[in-house]
Amino acid sequence: MSGLNEAASPPAERTSPERLPRALTVFGGVLLTLSCITPASSLFIVVPPLVQTQGTGVVLTLALSALVSLGVALCYSELGTRFPVAGGEYSIVARVLGRGAGWITFVMSLAMIVVVPPVIALGTAEYLSSALELPTAATGAVVMLLATATALLDVRSNAMVTGIFLGVEVLAAALVAMFGFAHAHRPLSTLVAPVIPDAAGGSTPFTLGVLLTGLAVGIFTFQGFGSAVYLSEELKQPERSVARTVIWSLLAAMLIIGLPTVAIVLGAPSDADLATADFMAIVESWGGPALATFVALSVATAILNAVIVMVLQNARVLYASARDRAWPAPANRALARLHPRWKSPWVATLVVGVPGAALAGLVDIEALIGLTGVVVAGLYLLLAVAALRARAMRGHQGWRMPLWPAPAVITIAAIVLALANQSGSDLLLTGGLMALAALYYTAHLRKRPDTHWVIIDN
Repeated sequence: MSGLNEAASPPAERTSPERLPRALTVFGGVLLTLSCITPASSLFIVVPPLVQTQGTGVVLTLALSALVSLGVALCYSELGTRFPVAGGEYSIVARVLGRGAGWITFVMSLAMIVVVPPVIALGTAEYLSSALELPTAATGAVVMLLATATALLDVRSNAMVTGIFLGVEVLAAALVAMFGFAHAHRPLSTLVAPVIPDAAGGSTPFTLGVLLTGLAVGIFTFQGFGSAVYLSEELKQPERSVARTVIWSLLAAMLIIGLPTVAIVLGAPSDADLATADFMAIVESWGGPALATFVALSVATAILNAVIVMVLQNARVLYASARDRAWPAPANRALARLHPRWKSPWVATLVVGVPGAALAGLVDIEALIGLTGVVVAGLYLLLAVAALRARAMRGHQGWRMPLWPAPAVITIAAIVLALANQSGSDLLLTGGLMALAALYYTAHLRKRPDTHWVIIDN
């Protein structure tokens, strides 16, 4: 019975786990965080389905999504400077709203950890098809394994690698924007009086209800800026650098995603092209096959870049959860191990990356975009509530958002409104996940506060 109850931690659990080294500057943090947002793959994978439902109103939808994301970024910045630990959202929520809320947040984050990297990796074969014919599932699996091998290196080496890849995708986005504006034939008024064209040449009005249905996916387009808090334990001077990393990463993503989207809306050859949202065909109509091939290869590079950073950062979440005793004792000890040379959580990295390679052959990217948007919105909602509560807590306050509490309150209202207009099935699946997490916490973890799910101090 003592083994089942785990009344006392084994000796290895009572010792302080090895800490991640503070070796990352704001510049390196922005490179890694912006690579996780992966603007080029967001532009060519997430935005096209949004254009199909939002039409020329996609720019308004992204603008509102960017404003909501900015409010969330302020919450991340304040909380991340106060609690600079590798666990990210769950560590923050647990410290502010309690262990139960932290566990629910962790389970939602875990769902993203499992699903999002292989979903993104599956897009690689499509964008390499202009140069090579590759099987989608196998290509996604190879991308996952390459990303995992790179993520095993130290964090500064990863910042350098992802910085090079990021430069390629920024160049591709800049070329799309330049060619799109050069071929613009719709007036700027299209952006403020939008419609939703169809392939037959007709159109339907763009209404407030349509905008709200696209808001969750719009928010997901910029998702990743908050991942800077996963790196907060490795950032130098986190009391200042976390906020700078979060906000600069989001602002850069707004520019890199927003400008090419405006250019595509204004420069698409016909309404039918917008209705089908085949961005590569639109790009080829502007600059020919050479431009389309370069952009396609750049997007494939961006996908690999994104998966590298996702594996790297998701491994930090698993590493932190092991320190907080989320798993059986042997698993905690393994997941909390750092590589002796690279000081990376190598076991956690393999646990994230290798199953993701297997999962790449099983997931449907189109079916999961809406669901991931709802999960991300739910995580943001918990962070915004935590940002309101944290001000009442004693201790080091760190960076403080301007105009508090307005950004957090407005963010909460916007996210609730967005969630109210999402697919019922996506909401049910997310709600079911949260309910199962709450049930497990109530039945098992809550009764063992000294040995299970112990959120360690900074």
